[in-house]
Amino acid sequence: MPVSTNDIPVPPPESMELLSLFMYSAAAVLLIAFLLVAAWWLGGKTRSDNKEMAYESGIIPTGTARLAYPVPFYLVAIFFIVFDVEAVFIFTWAVAWDQLGLAGLIHITFFIVVLLLGLVWLWIKGGLDWGPSAEGRLSAYKKTDS
Repeated sequence: MPVSTNDIPVPPPESMELLSLFMYSAAAVLLIAFLLVAAWWLGGKTRSDNKEMAYESGIIPTGTARLAYPVPFYLVAIFFIVFDVEAVFIFTWAVAWDQLGLAGLIHITFFIVVLLLGLVWLWIKGGLDWGPSAEGRLSAYKKTDS
């Protein structure tokens, strides 16, 4: 008995979109894996002290390159990330403010207040102080004044 085309189940369009997304992702991962393996296999394997040495304008480096950065530099990086993420949420809210209405305004206000409270707490705890305290700066100024 011949099989008609009406008997073959047709997947819904949503699953076809997911299938194409999965196939695209798998192809991208396989391509990256292939390129990494090819670079490792075809790349040079010769090791020497001269190849391992850092090249800095033709000057032979002295000492170690491992420098300890003070903690405030890391704090600045963390603050940048936190406030950058905050800006993303605020810009997203600003784009859709007319659709979100009063509920969206309340949510973004709560979000900003929580972040500001965290910033005030950090300021009070001294997390934003980089140098000597204000009293120390004032006493150093008075010593140079007299």
